[in-house]
Amino acid sequence: MPFPRVIPHSDGAGTIDSVGPGVDEERIGQKVWCYGAQSYRAFGTAAEYCVVPNPLAVRLPDDSDTDTLEQAACLGIAGITGYRAVFADGTVRGLTVFVHGATGGVGSIATQMAVRDGATVIATVRSESQIGAARVLGAHHVLLADAQDLTEQVRAIAPKGVNRIAEVDLSAHIEVDAEIIAIGGAIASYYSSTDRPTIPYWTLGFADATLRLLGSDDFAPAVKADAAARLTQALVDGSLHIPVTERLPLENIAQAHDLFERGHAGRIVLHIP
Repeated sequence: MPFPRVIPHSDGAGTIDSVGPGVDEERIGQKVWCYGAQSYRAFGTAAEYCVVPNPLAVRLPDDSDTDTLEQAACLGIAGITGYRAVFADGTVRGLTVFVHGATGGVGSIATQMAVRDGATVIATVRSESQIGAARVLGAHHVLLADAQDLTEQVRAIAPKGVNRIAEVDLSAHIEVDAEIIAIGGAIASYYSSTDRPTIPYWTLGFADATLRLLGSDDFAPAVKADAAARLTQALVDGSLHIPVTERLPLENIAQAHDLFERGHAGRIVLHIP
């Protein structure tokens, strides 16, 4: 590790208790959520107190309740990545967006934000038991990810192809993506199960497709700030909801990680006593 000790976790929410030199003291007492706390830094949010650069503490309404704070604590990595996966190439109003893994942490936010902007969303899920959850998120069409005729199903819904793809595993899905992308469309991938995936170059090339590879820690500061502002607006106006399904005290952080690694559905929040 680059530091002798690292406090993990990059995201959180709480109340500002103190500010550093050059920061407006009126920020003290504000309710905020933060992101990037442990991005290239040693001191993350798995602690009673956390210090972040001023722009990374995003203000919430003063009357935000515990439910709002819990959801806001989940916005950072997943939210900014999901937003970027959909909007890196501009508004999606009137377009068709395809979201792989729509009930996952990133996919659920990508789905809701695309719907909020006026897109038609086609989503995939891993099992029939997740179809209802994807529809609750606002997805207009929900398909099973392992369907043998997935490409045909998508083309039946969007004969000219989909305009944007939020991709959860480029290596696993690039063949399907290449077959369903519209002319001039964009594929934004935030993960790949192999480091050097093979891509169908000519299929993508003749589609004039854009391939974006996303690494949330290294988005430009202005990109992160814009995403954070849009996510906050959506959370406050109720068009974005993060399903928090487990709450544990900080001392049980190892249990929280175990739950996550076993595929726990919904978000896990740690509370500071």
